[in-house]
Amino acid sequence: MFVLGSAFLTIFTVITALYVILQFLKKPYLLNHFTMEPIKGKFQQSLSFKGVTIVLLTLCLLVPSTMIQNLIEERQQRSHETIEKISDKWSQSQTLCAPLLIVPYTTTQLDTKNNPYKEEHVLYVTPKNLKITAALTPEERHYGIFKAILYKSNLHFSGNFGDLDKLKIEKSQLHFDKAYIAVGLTDLRGVTQNPSFTVGNKTLETTVGKGSLFSVEGKDERLTPTKTLIVELKNALLADSLAPSFNFDYNMKLNGSSSLNFIPIGQQTSVVIDGQWQSPSFIGSFSPESTIENGHFKATWNILSFNRDIPNTWSDDTPSLRNTSFGVNLIETVNHYQQNMRSAKYSLMFIILTFIVFFFVELFTSKPIHFFQYVLVGIALVLFYSLLLSFSEQVGFSWAYLVASAATISLITVYLYSLIHQKVATLILAGTMILLYSFLYIILQLEDFALLFGSIFLFVILGVIMFVSNKIKLNQTTANPETEA
Repeated sequence: MFVLGSAFLTIFTVITALYVILQFLKKPYLLNHFTMEPIKGKFQQSLSFKGVTIVLLTLCLLVPSTMIQNLIEERQQRSHETIEKISDKWSQSQTLCAPLLIVPYTTTQLDTKNNPYKEEHVLYVTPKNLKITAALTPEERHYGIFKAILYKSNLHFSGNFGDLDKLKIEKSQLHFDKAYIAVGLTDLRGVTQNPSFTVGNKTLETTVGKGSLFSVEGKDERLTPTKTLIVELKNALLADSLAPSFNFDYNMKLNGSSSLNFIPIGQQTSVVIDGQWQSPSFIGSFSPESTIENGHFKATWNILSFNRDIPNTWSDDTPSLRNTSFGVNLIETVNHYQQNMRSAKYSLMFIILTFIVFFFVELFTSKPIHFFQYVLVGIALVLFYSLLLSFSEQVGFSWAYLVASAATISLITVYLYSLIHQKVATLILAGTMILLYSFLYIILQLEDFALLFGSIFLFVILGVIMFVSNKIKLNQTTANPETEA
C-alpha cells in the first residue's frame, strides 16, 4: 500500500504540474490569484481546452490502474505461495499409478566371439482388469487470510493380472522369487497408515521402494519423479500357486491437496470418485460420467486398453505416461482474485464514463468544475479497486463489491453536490454510477455471455452520449462581456 500511495502522490504531482503549464500556455484562462474560480465568462470558451486536459488526466490515471492490476497479481501470487506452504506440511496433489507387476528376468546373448553371456532385464505387466474406488473428504485449512483445500481419501484397488504363461518370455527366464508389485504416487507424506495388499488369501507387507515409476509435471512445468511403494511377492509362492493369473486387493488411506489423479494403467480400468464438494472440476485426458447433487459429487471413468497409449507389457524403460492422467480438482466456487482482475480491466471505461457525466453536468448546470476536482474524482475511481481487493480477502467478493461500490458512489455523489448544490444533477450522477457498478457486477458473474451483454450495454451507452451531446454546440463560445459593452 505504501508503493501504491507513493504512486498516487507521484501521479498527482505530475498532473498538477502539467495543468499549471497548460494554464500558463493558455494565458486568457489563468486563474485569478490561483483560486478555484476561473475568469467569469470564459467557461464555454475553454470547452476544447478542458476536454484535452480531461483526456490527458484519463491517460495519466491508467498508470495507477495498471499498478492496481499488478497489486492483484502480487496478492494472488502470495496466496499461491501460502497454499503451497500449507500443502507442503500436509501433502501435495496426488497422482497414482497402481499397481504394476514387476518381474526380473534373464536372457542369454552372444558376444562378437559367439560366447554366451547373460543380460538382466525387468518385465512390467499391467493388470488385465483394474477397479479403483476413492472416497474423498475435503476440508479447508486456513493460514491468516488465505486458505488451502485439502482432502483425506480412502482408496481401494482391486483386479487381476492376466495369464502370465502367454508372455513372450520363457517361464524359466522369469525370476518369480524376485517379483513384486509397485505402486507409484506423488507424495509419500500423504500415506497415513500402512497399506493393506492381499494376493489370494495372503496379506503382504508394503515397503518404500527405490526409483520412480513415472514423472509428473510440477509447478514449474518440469517433470518430477514420483515415489514408489512395493509389495514383495516371494512369500506368495507366485510361481507355483498363483500362476498363470491371480487376483489382488489393495487398500490405502491417502491425504492430498487440491486434486486427486490416476493413470489408467489397467488394460480395462474403472475409477469411481465421490465426495462432498459443490464445484469439482474433472480434469485430464478422459471425461467421466458425473453427477453433482446437494454438494455431493460422483464421477465414473471406464477406460479400455485402446483408449490409452500404454502397452500391456514392456521391458526395462517405462514408456511415457505424460498427459495420460485424469481425476478431480477441488476448486473454490469463486476465485475473488480472478474477479478482481477482471473488474480492474474495466477501470478505463469507468473513468471515461464518469468524467463524461461530470462534463455534461458542468455544461448543463453552468457550474464549472475545476481540473483539480476531476483529479480527486479520478483517484476515488481508481481506489475503488484497491478497496475491492482488500475487502474481498476478508469477507468475500460479493460483500466486498457492495461495500467498495457503495463507498465510492457515496463519496463522489456527495462531493459533486458540495460543488454544484443541485439535487437533480447529483441524482443523475448517482443513478448513472449505480447503473455502471451494477452492470460490472453482472458482467463478472457471466461467463459465456459476458462479451455479448457488455457489447450491447456499451452500444446503448454510446447512443445515450450521442443523444445528449447533440444538444451541445461544441463550437459555441461566450462573448467577452467587456467586448459586448
